[in-house]
Amino acid sequence: MNDVKGVVLVLAITTVGLAAGLFAAFAYSVMPGLDRSNPAAAVQVMQRINVAILNPVFAVVFAGGLVFAGLVVVLWWGTGLRWWAVAALALYIVGMLVTFACNVPLNNRLDAAGDVTVADAARIWSDFTVPWVRWNIVRGVAQIGAVMALAGGLVQQLR
Repeated sequence: MNDVKGVVLVLAITTVGLAAGLFAAFAYSVMPGLDRSNPAAAVQVMQRINVAILNPVFAVVFAGGLVFAGLVVVLWWGTGLRWWAVAALALYIVGMLVTFACNVPLNNRLDAAGDVTVADAARIWSDFTVPWVRWNIVRGVAQIGAVMALAGGLVQQLR
């Protein structure tokens, strides 16, 4: 493996892995914790998370996964490892599509609710969390699959 291919592969595994880890953390800690909270507090905290996550670090990780996985496809295209790279990129794109088509619209709808009353909070939270968690698991599994495909390609390359 030459230096450029190695660096790009490490960057792809790192950024895709960080994205997968973020979605996994929401699945096994953040959302269960919010689900155990007062619904009005859960709505308010998730609204704040939706604002806080839009930061340069998240942008670099999320976009970086796409860019670096795409570069791995280009760099591995003429090799027997290209299908590992194509699988990784395809799975990463699935995760991104789910994010933009499902999770972001749910986030936007929750944010549009504004300050919720105690009477409305349980319904608003339930309408949000059930589909959001389902789609988060889908995108998380896709991202984990992308990491596994990149790692599989690395293992094959090192043989």
